[in-house]
Amino acid sequence: MTAATRDSAISQPERADAGARLARLHVDAGAVAENWRFFKKLAPNAVCAAVVKADGYGLGAETAARALAEAGARVFFTATSGEAVAVRRVLGAGPQIFVLNGPQADDLDDFTLARLTPVLNSMQQIALWEGRGAAALHIDTGMNRLGLGLADLGAAAMAMKDASLALVMSHLACSSTPAHGMNEAQRLRFMDAAKLFPSAPLSLAASSGALIGPQFHFDLIRPGIGLYGCGGFDENNPKLSVAATIEAPILQVREVEIGQSFGYGATFVAPKKMRTATVAIGYADGALRSLGGRGYGVLGGAKRPILGRVSMDLIIIDVTDCPEAAPGAMVEFLGPNAPLEEVAALAGTAPYEMLTTFAGTVRRGGGAA
Repeated sequence: MTAATRDSAISQPERADAGARLARLHVDAGAVAENWRFFKKLAPNAVCAAVVKADGYGLGAETAARALAEAGARVFFTATSGEAVAVRRVLGAGPQIFVLNGPQADDLDDFTLARLTPVLNSMQQIALWEGRGAAALHIDTGMNRLGLGLADLGAAAMAMKDASLALVMSHLACSSTPAHGMNEAQRLRFMDAAKLFPSAPLSLAASSGALIGPQFHFDLIRPGIGLYGCGGFDENNPKLSVAATIEAPILQVREVEIGQSFGYGATFVAPKKMRTATVAIGYADGALRSLGGRGYGVLGGAKRPILGRVSMDLIIIDVTDCPEAAPGAMVEFLGPNAPLEEVAALAGTAPYEMLTTFAGTVRRGGGAA
């Protein structure tokens, strides 16, 4: 049998299994639902929506949306129409799905067919959507990212005087720091701007904004990162349920003598005789290279430091005095014993990037469970 014949005999599922990465992401959909209930209780007088953009922050938008709907969520947010169409297939006709990036000229039919609600961010999008049904309006109160500038609000109010406004929203720039003066400044600007749209429900707060206090809740809150296990504050976050755990197996254990170096660049040299483990995870799985020499894996109930650089497919950890270290043993790199906020801080990044990059890459690599 030739190589080509052998290849043609392998089915597509068998090919996918053969190419799967060894790192594993375990998603706890029940934890996502429990975190949504936390925010719902936090803002009892507001609708508690659910943000499932970026493939549910890397954990799988369809899995998250299904669990959230079962918990009672009826309003969802995605970034793009493509994301929203996929979520609509899971949710069915009932829930409302807002698309934060708004409509583009080439996806208007998707909005109609999937019954999506666009968030209009500019006068151009207002004109593009004219006469097509209910929409939300995004007012920029200080992010200078998406949204109508304050100077355009009069023209927007005139253009939408006969339109059905499902929501008027804005977004806080500094809610990760509750005492930051920008939060109150944006809240006041938002309240003033919203007077031009007196019949529309209002929304200002995402996860961290909702945690600041009830004065930021208005009619609807939009928890995102909070659903997946982090409150969004820079520090002193509430304890939320852990939604994502990443593990990978040990491939090899070795005894290393004093003076021997580890990995590319020989950036770590053994100061004493050590026992090390090589684990099947690396930056191809989204493990950030900045964790080299700073991060850790958890095995045998203790943190095992990463030695040297993170490689494409491999990480070396210190398992000196760790009897549990053996080929096949699973090492935790994110999860109950390796908290999201802590690992993100060690990597010099935010929990948002840690989930979408690390968890999302493991998931797309075939390692989701």
